[in-house]
Amino acid sequence: MTTGFIVNHLWQSTCFGVLAAALAWVLRKYSPKVRFWMWCSASLKFLVPFALLVNLGSVAPRPAPLGVPVSASNLTVSVVQMAVPYGSPAISPVISKVRTRIPRHWPPMIAGLLWAFGLGAVVSARFRSWLGIRAAVRQGTPVELPVPVPALVTPGMLEPGIVGFLRPVLVLPAKFLEALSSGQVEAVLAHEMCHVRRRDNLFAAIHMAVEAIFWFHPLVWWVGSRMIDERERACDEEVLRLGCEPAEYVEGILKVCRMYTETPLACVAGVTGADVKKRLRAILAGTLGRELTVAKKLVLATLGTAVLCAPVTIGMLTAPLIQAQNAPANTPKFEVASIRACSEPLNISGSGVHSSPGRLATDCNQLLNLIGNAYNAFADGTANRTAEDAPIKGGPAWLASASYDIQATAEGTPSVPMMLGPMMQKLLENRFHLKIHRQTVEGPVYFLTAAHGASKLQPNAEKSCTPWDVPPPPVKQGKKYCGTMISALSPGVESLGTTMDEFAKTLRLVVGRPVINKTGISGRFDMRVKFSREGTELAGMVPRGPDRAPDPDGPPSVFVALQEQLGLKLEAGKGPVDTLVVDRIERPSAN
Repeated sequence: MTTGFIVNHLWQSTCFGVLAAALAWVLRKYSPKVRFWMWCSASLKFLVPFALLVNLGSVAPRPAPLGVPVSASNLTVSVVQMAVPYGSPAISPVISKVRTRIPRHWPPMIAGLLWAFGLGAVVSARFRSWLGIRAAVRQGTPVELPVPVPALVTPGMLEPGIVGFLRPVLVLPAKFLEALSSGQVEAVLAHEMCHVRRRDNLFAAIHMAVEAIFWFHPLVWWVGSRMIDERERACDEEVLRLGCEPAEYVEGILKVCRMYTETPLACVAGVTGADVKKRLRAILAGTLGRELTVAKKLVLATLGTAVLCAPVTIGMLTAPLIQAQNAPANTPKFEVASIRACSEPLNISGSGVHSSPGRLATDCNQLLNLIGNAYNAFADGTANRTAEDAPIKGGPAWLASASYDIQATAEGTPSVPMMLGPMMQKLLENRFHLKIHRQTVEGPVYFLTAAHGASKLQPNAEKSCTPWDVPPPPVKQGKKYCGTMISALSPGVESLGTTMDEFAKTLRLVVGRPVINKTGISGRFDMRVKFSREGTELAGMVPRGPDRAPDPDGPPSVFVALQEQLGLKLEAGKGPVDTLVVDRIERPSAN
């Protein structure tokens, strides 16, 4: 859960609470039970982020359009080079394990500690109050009363109230039945039974949880006070509708106020809650709120349904059509596939280097790489250089370290990209029971823009580099291949014959977040940029020793280097972040 997610949820819930308050004011002349549900919905909104509803809609199953292959983005062909010369082409579309130093973000940590302290204080105070009420209930003596719930007479001085919501119990203080007249007792008991029918204790307990979690938000406490006020007024109206004498009812409430103390918890509904003076004036006046007409009830029901359905619908409309089983129906299959777990280091040259049409060899590659290749770089059965690397989230803990050597023979002679993409999707689904979906949310990104001044980009010269395929051709000394090389030892990026879209997607591996091309520049270029390793995703890939201390006279940061050497800028902002979410995966079945 990120800071942005929390902030978005808080302001959305605040706006929802303000709208609920406005609607309650519009309905101020109607029955208080209507306004109670307005405040109750404002309380429940704090427990249900809109983002959760959007995600529910995004994973809802829906058919894919006919004739459309798996909708998956691909990654610019890039490698992180440790000590390999440029002339050795390689493919590593997904680099899943990069050791980086995790910085400590002190403000969020301090805020988290303060929140935990406040949560503990609220919970402990209410728990102490609950222990006192539970002790009084345990000391109670059963008494027969004409009510549909068990009744107890306790020795304490708490007012009459309902304890519990699954098995509610009516708790009466000592001498209550003797101190009040029969008419007053009947009115007070009618009030308590109204709490039982309305399940007021349950909704009060839910809001108490909201108050504990969001103790720092003043709107939450105000909503709680309004809920108590409206529920007590709703019960008062119900008592009057049952035919109880207003004067007897008022006198009974006054005697309870004089003789007993108010219950300390909102989830133990009593008779003296809310603004007692205001309630007594309304009871003596005998005023009853108007009931909603059928049309108004229909409008409110439609509004509530729209609030719930709108985020789900947004999620359904914006969710891409990728699922593990969505490979085209005519995708070739592997006739034989041997899957062997291995512990060797990831082959940096990438899966498929030793493959050939009709025969796949993953060379003990990480499972995350295989999934990323299948749904990013080769999802459509081709090696698309304009691909984007969607990070993989979810799944069990062992997924991050699992590596497998897959040797497979296909029907016919499908290309290596076809085997690494759609055919691998089928294999992962059948043998690993993989279920995966793509999720797009707003998150931190960088926008690649053109800096002011003359362009420093060098157009790609014809035949200056050799296009490659998958698997790559045999290495020839001194020969340069079109594509992008990221060097970790001498930090820099060298791109030959690449577009700005391809270059932007490559920079994601350097800066650690999506980079969106906003330059408006077309064509292919040869780009070379040198920068400092510090502050990039490459910092943790080379061990730091005495000879690797930061050099104050060394190359500039990647942000400065891009502007000085290429005339490009990286600007931080918010944008769409594409993510692959693993819903389910198991260790592969036996061969």
